Amino acid sequence: MDITVLEANLHDPVHAKHILELLNTYANDIMGGGKDLSENVQKNLITELQKRSNTLIVLAYDNTSAIGLAICFEGFSTFYAKPLLNIHDFVVVANYRGKGIAKLLLEKLEKIAVERGCCKLTLEVLEGNKRAQVVYSAFGFNGYELDANTGKALFWEKKLG
Repeated sequence: MDITVLEANLHDPVHAKHILELLNTYANDIMGGGKDLSENVQKNLITELQKRSNTLIVLAYDNTSAIGLAICFEGFSTFYAKPLLNIHDFVVVANYRGKGIAKLLLEKLEKIAVERGCCKLTLEVLEGNKRAQVVYSAFGFNGYELDANTGKALFWEKKLG
C-alpha cells in the first residue's frame, strides 16, 4: 500500500468525482442509510460545498484509488471562544477497513484543526456502529458531557421541508 492523505480541492474534477463516489459508498452502507445519494444531491453537492467557506474535506488514496473520505465543517465553541472542527461524514472503503486508514485520516484532520486554532474535533456516531466507536475511542474521542451528573449529550434532529 502506498497511502496518501490530502486536503481535497473542490474545484479539482478528479477530487470532486472521488468525493461523490466515496460519499455514495458511505450512503449505501447500512451505517449511512443503505441507499444511493439522490440524483439531486449527486448533481448539486459539490457546487453547494464550494459556496461554504467553512468546509474541509480530506481524501485518502492508495496510489490513485480513492479509499477514504472525511467531510468536515468548522463550527465555533462559545465555551472556549475558538473554532472547532466537526467531522460530518467519514468513510473508509470496506476492503481497506482495519488497515489504519481511518487513523491516518483522523491524524490529518487533527493536524489541520490544530493549525486552524481549533479547540476540539467533534463527530456523531451511531449507537450500533461499534467498529467506528472503537476507532474513534482509540483516537481519543469520547461522549460529550459537561458534568457526569447531567449525562452525555444526545444528538437530535428535526427535519425541515
